[in-house]
Amino acid sequence: MTAIKFGTDGWRGIIADDFTYANARIVAHAIARYVVRAEDARKGVIIGYDHRFAADTIAATVAETISATGTPVWLTDKPCPTPAISLLVRQRKAAGGLVITASHNPARWSGIKYKASYGSSALPSIVAQIETELAGVIENGLPPLPPQKNLIQKLDPRAPYIETIEKLVDWDRLRKAKFRYISDAMHGSAAGILPEIFKRNGIACDEIRGTRDPLFGGAHPEPIEPHIDPLRKAVLAGKCDVGFAADGDGDRIGAIDRDGSFINPHQIFALLVWHLVGTRQLEGEIAKTFSVTKLIDKLAAKYARKLHEVPIGFKYICELMLEQNILIGGEESGGIGTSMYLPERDATVSALLLAELMAWHNKTLGELLAALHKEFGEYHYGRVDLDLKPGQKEKAIAYFSGSKLKQILNLEVTNRENMDGIKLYLGNIGWVMVRASGTENLLRVYSETSKPDTTKKVLAAVTDIVHRL
Repeated sequence: MTAIKFGTDGWRGIIADDFTYANARIVAHAIARYVVRAEDARKGVIIGYDHRFAADTIAATVAETISATGTPVWLTDKPCPTPAISLLVRQRKAAGGLVITASHNPARWSGIKYKASYGSSALPSIVAQIETELAGVIENGLPPLPPQKNLIQKLDPRAPYIETIEKLVDWDRLRKAKFRYISDAMHGSAAGILPEIFKRNGIACDEIRGTRDPLFGGAHPEPIEPHIDPLRKAVLAGKCDVGFAADGDGDRIGAIDRDGSFINPHQIFALLVWHLVGTRQLEGEIAKTFSVTKLIDKLAAKYARKLHEVPIGFKYICELMLEQNILIGGEESGGIGTSMYLPERDATVSALLLAELMAWHNKTLGELLAALHKEFGEYHYGRVDLDLKPGQKEKAIAYFSGSKLKQILNLEVTNRENMDGIKLYLGNIGWVMVRASGTENLLRVYSETSKPDTTKKVLAAVTDIVHRL
């Protein structure tokens, strides 16, 4: 049996290879054991699923496995976004939640995400306990416990989710703005939700890729280029003012401006900070991960808000949001959370807030971004993932950590930081960062400078250095 590794947001595997019914039962039983030992299992567990192959039947199998431990289960009656399960866990004060999903991974993947009782990703301390239970189940096998089907109830996940998040924005402003919207569900489980919320409030919103397709139309369900190109074409063809995209399980956002420009996650995060802190003047501090744009630093300084920088992974932002007054936190991959709602990423909430920002100023995202650049300077971000030979990524990290590298493209290396990977500052032009994947032979190279061409050249130069090591 392929080893099962339980990460921060759960376990993922290749369908029919290591992601099997048998392994799903093992993971589910380990989570159930954690819930029985560390939570109040009488409060029950909520189980949802996405649009992937056999996600519904895996969810039913997981529900039966958990019910066998005497734990009540609510099983959703339809696919739903992951944040809908997080919200239901919080609203129902459940002991936890599980979602059958592999998020933005390609179609051949599936997985099981675990959401803790506070309505977000499990903290490292919880993950450690689940891993201990998992090791015990793998060693000793599943106990011969029959399912207690009387403990399994059906649950509609969409209605309470929609009713909650539609209250976060000013619909009078949105109606008066008369912008044209289009949503791209990327064949994922957020399908239909954004158009329904707009329709409930008297605004039209078209949708593309809103049908269930376990193959995701042959693309990765990740709202970044090039996977988001169908949305660009739809925005331009329909003369829409903005297009919003959600990943496979609805927690990461991407956007396309009226002119077809891709609005990347850093820009989205900066625009939302500007809106919530600057325009709506909501109280609270700001959190970002180590690879996020320095524009956030400028915004935090202008509005005199404390900025927290944490290692890469939304779990670190979640932990801060649980402990401190964090208004908004974001990561490089498009996951953004706000204390107005949950310590959790949610693409639909981010889309609603972006629409409100546009309505507030009666400007497109591109026009608003231009205003930010005019005030704070331009920030252009890029990233490449290098598939390397075994041992090569370790050589690269060691090389960039050392003092031999004095400059890149005639740009002086003025400082280094090593919170998570190695970040090199290139004078007052920008920065470049290298970070090794913990599970694959990948080296991720990130860069941000004041000019798009410079960013591309820095990424190319670092790529060349790595390949020559």
